[in-house]
Amino acid sequence: MNNTNTAKQKSLFDVRKLVFTALLAALSAVLLKFLSFPLPFIPAFITFDFSDAPAFLASLTMGPVSGVAVCFVKNLIGCFSSGTGCVGELSNFILSSCLVIPAGFIAKKTSYKGVIIACLAGAVAMALMGVVSNYFIVYPLYTAVMPMEAIIGMYSAILPGADTLIECLLIFNLPFTFAKGLIAAIISIPMYKRLRPIFNSYYSEKK
Repeated sequence: MNNTNTAKQKSLFDVRKLVFTALLAALSAVLLKFLSFPLPFIPAFITFDFSDAPAFLASLTMGPVSGVAVCFVKNLIGCFSSGTGCVGELSNFILSSCLVIPAGFIAKKTSYKGVIIACLAGAVAMALMGVVSNYFIVYPLYTAVMPMEAIIGMYSAILPGADTLIECLLIFNLPFTFAKGLIAAIISIPMYKRLRPIFNSYYSEKK
């Protein structure tokens, strides 16, 4: 009898988890599509958006697999209207995944207070991986859309001393990506605090 009840509870939780992941993925895709905008202190092909917040929330409440699933779905949807041959979506997926994976793993093993550490870890991982992935993968692929000289020229127009790709990534992308990760965390944490009890069957609150 107990086994039957446990199976029913697990099934109910799995459905709840699937539905909530799908809802967050849809919200993330909408935010990426309609609330994405350039900033004056970074080249225009790099835009700021709030789409990482739902993925971050999914990872904190349900684990990193759900967080990565949200990242994947939002960028898969974005590919249908991509202006970069899906290179921008690839970059977004890599960086968003780097944000949500460490945060989800750490949050699973810690108390609510420890989630702050999880958020910082995710933001740091996102910023560092952004430099690596952009230098070796994303920007070389993006040269099919825009020559590397033109890419660096957009950085140099803002800061004349930035005339190599690695300088551009360290001076502009690294702090921008870190700040973007922190903002996603700041948005997600209040909602996470409210939603955490719903997922107590997945995360047991530690006192």
